[in-house]
Amino acid sequence: MLQEITIENWRALKEQGALTTIDVRSPSEYRMASIPGSLNIPLFDDAERAEIGTLYKQTSVEAAKQRGLEIVSAKLPSFIGEFAAIPGKKAVFCWRGGMRSKTSATLVSLMGIHAYRLTGGYRAYRQWVVDQLTRIDIQPSVLVLHGNTGSGKTNMLRRLKEEGYPALDLEAMAGHRGSIFGEIGLDAHNQKMFDALLVEELLALRSKPFIAIEAESKRIGKVILPEPVIVKKESGIPIVIDLPLQERVRQIIEDYQPWHHPDACMAAFQRIKNRIHTPIAHEIQGCLETQRYEAAVEMLLVYYYDPRYAHATRYMDDRPIYHIKAKNAEEAYNELLGIIHRFG
Repeated sequence: MLQEITIENWRALKEQGALTTIDVRSPSEYRMASIPGSLNIPLFDDAERAEIGTLYKQTSVEAAKQRGLEIVSAKLPSFIGEFAAIPGKKAVFCWRGGMRSKTSATLVSLMGIHAYRLTGGYRAYRQWVVDQLTRIDIQPSVLVLHGNTGSGKTNMLRRLKEEGYPALDLEAMAGHRGSIFGEIGLDAHNQKMFDALLVEELLALRSKPFIAIEAESKRIGKVILPEPVIVKKESGIPIVIDLPLQERVRQIIEDYQPWHHPDACMAAFQRIKNRIHTPIAHEIQGCLETQRYEAAVEMLLVYYYDPRYAHATRYMDDRPIYHIKAKNAEEAYNELLGIIHRFG
């Protein structure tokens, strides 16, 4: 007998580490947005899903079901094998807890593998995420990293996270670095995936004494920060990172590796070219064309990004500000550790 599991019960098992969640939708659906941490074992690939959908609309429901049966029968051994290789309890979901998750759970049960069906599927999970974002209460203090472009703020947050400190990497969740050049070399997430990643992280950090984040704008690439995060960020404790220009240039070159993406770099520059004084813009373009990236980055910082940062922060209020002035990113990170240790 198939057994359904509600979002609430599923979360309880998931937080105990006692459950593997499996998305049986097609690979493209999974890539677009899924439950964070879920595995993808598709019942149909993208082409098969399109074929069955066409039959459903243009021929009949029965024709679609018959073709689906033929496809599943051919791949049944490998499909069962993937489920069997996953230890412990399992829960499957599709778009709304319909035919694909029901079929998957039934098939694996015939081989003695039990899998719950997530009630309502991904649509129910998405509704839960939206509900959480409307009422989530961020209790920990928020330490907000400020600083000119290239100050290494994102790398510091990632290092904090790797070393076990509570940190939110909003750019990683967005799949975007937050600037005109921010999507280069990355796969940007949509709002649904960003929201899900954010909610899961906030819930995981809800009992921490503080959370470190970066002073992002309201929009990061394709996604928009929810209001509770914006409010908490704007009232947070500012920590300003100040590194020398050449160190910031080095950091940007290391992060972006522009020689791997020359066309994307040029395309991004064209979107801001008219905002830069014409002779300087012409010189930057020449540097990009001849792959003199260090010179191009330095001019972009001096003539575009640094003035924009100065303008954006000129209204910073009278909150106490921690100021880190360092020779390089390693020295800045060590000073940052000294500050955050005061908060728990």
